[in-house]
Amino acid sequence: MFKYLVEFLGTALLCFIVLIASGPFAGIAIGATLAIAILIGGKVSGGAFNPAVAIAMFSAGKLRKMDLIPYIVAEILGGLFAFLIVKKLLKK
Repeated sequence: MFKYLVEFLGTALLCFIVLIASGPFAGIAIGATLAIAILIGGKVSGGAFNPAVAIAMFSAGKLRKMDLIPYIVAEILGGLFAFLIVKKLLKK
């Protein structure tokens, strides 16, 4: 269960940075965020933080079949959570 929470939080953090980052250094901010998320959560969940990556990990045999759908759901919910936070922050 903890690995799904890690996927949720890692995806939420990554999506939050993607949504708020702008300017010439946005790519560096996004890449650094992904690297940090993988360093922190990679040992627990494998560090997918993206449904497409989770599917690729499953195809490569690095993710069990029973974990695939919960990973995808956790990652989608993490992205939606980040969107709601950004929406609330930008609301005037």
